[in-house]
Amino acid sequence: MATATGSDLAPQQQGSHSHVHPNLALTVIASAQLMVVLDATIVNIALPAIKDALGFSATGLSWVLNSYTLVFGGLLLLGGRAGDLFGRRRMFITGVLIFAIASLLGGFAWNEGWLLAMRALQGVGGAIASPTALALVTTTFAEGPARNKAFGVYAAVSGAGAAIGLILGGILVNWLSWRWVFFVNAPIGIALAIATPYVIPKSERSDGRFAVADAVTSTVGMAALVYGFIHAADPQHGWTDPVTLISFALAAVMLVAFVVIESRSEQPLLPLRLFDDRTRVGAYVVMLITGAAVFAMFYFLTQFVQNVIGFSPLKAGFAFLPVSATIVVVAQIASRLVARIEARVLISTGAVSAAVGLYLLSGLTVHSSYVSNVLPSLLLIAAGMGLVFVPITLAAVSGVRREDSGVASAMLNVGQQVGGTIGLSALVTIFGHAAGSEAAKLHSNPYAPFPFTHGADAAFHAGAIFMVIAAFVALLMIRIRPQDGAATPPVPAA
Repeated sequence: MATATGSDLAPQQQGSHSHVHPNLALTVIASAQLMVVLDATIVNIALPAIKDALGFSATGLSWVLNSYTLVFGGLLLLGGRAGDLFGRRRMFITGVLIFAIASLLGGFAWNEGWLLAMRALQGVGGAIASPTALALVTTTFAEGPARNKAFGVYAAVSGAGAAIGLILGGILVNWLSWRWVFFVNAPIGIALAIATPYVIPKSERSDGRFAVADAVTSTVGMAALVYGFIHAADPQHGWTDPVTLISFALAAVMLVAFVVIESRSEQPLLPLRLFDDRTRVGAYVVMLITGAAVFAMFYFLTQFVQNVIGFSPLKAGFAFLPVSATIVVVAQIASRLVARIEARVLISTGAVSAAVGLYLLSGLTVHSSYVSNVLPSLLLIAAGMGLVFVPITLAAVSGVRREDSGVASAMLNVGQQVGGTIGLSALVTIFGHAAGSEAAKLHSNPYAPFPFTHGADAAFHAGAIFMVIAAFVALLMIRIRPQDGAATPPVPAA
């Protein structure tokens, strides 16, 4: 039976790699995932400095974030499939190196175009590394307690990455310069790429085709969908803008074509059999809604604590430290509870906790304080995220065929990224209407403290409704049993 001396995280298969310590493998995988996840928010704190240094316009500055999200979301499916076909360890190293090199070159940016190009290249690396990282957890650790604990670590860094990015961004911008939010990824990524062959066993390559038509239709379709939501959220364009409508139409055509191709293909990029499992579909839907509600929350709250309460960028970053700590602790607890309590109960409880936190945020005023009003809500949201991420990951990959683990993992990431983009655009639209209406009454700027707070409250209220919906979806669709989380690790074949 496969066991690891001195560790309760047993690898699923060892063979010639019996010298590999599973905790080291998990450290490398989790570190790479953390690097990819926190990249979205580490740049947030640096945006004002980037704007001044490179001359971005107010609307153009948003593309420093959106160029990464657009490419990352559009290529995730292809990244997961590439891991299945060409070997997950190989593609994991490739993705990490692309990400690290793009980060280094982005730090040297001298104009807008170069920085945006490097942010897009970072998205390519992230789309390859992220799904293969989760697939490596699935294939490296045996189903049962070992995999549950690994998922707990993976979920903790995935959930805490946004808050850690805000803290690290504040430190780097205050003490060094905005360029270091990019430079910091280079040595980390290169070190992880060098360490990976020594701590992660070489993964098998699957037979099959690269599926060019599948890749083109899915990538263009997802990119057009993400771009449509980003474009619609811009106050200068909106939901009826011709470019927005064309983007959504192109997305619909490409995604329908993709489904038709997959239904007729013997070796599809996205096996439609993944959606035969009601639990897995529920996991994807819950992750999409959670991304829409919770990750959009950071956008408004980081501005509120700086523009209304008056925190500096560094202090604003540290204001989210309790989020990271709470997610890490609760995710570890959830990894143990999942073997005793139904996953849908844990997920719905977490969703309700996040909903209550978001609802409390919808009562913020210009006189609210961080300790009395913001912090309790953050702790509720963070606890909810910690409860959701572990069982939702288990539900998404439990029972999946080994050859499908990469694409099953990628779909979970697709849900999170697309959900975050859709949620941000929807909540920005809600914010814009509420803040604009209040600003008209007060004859002031929508970003003045009173109108901004009124608009943010409306967005938080909508986010709370999203999480209530997620709780109902979990209760109705997810049917994974506690014994599925406590399965005995199988004896590997000779």
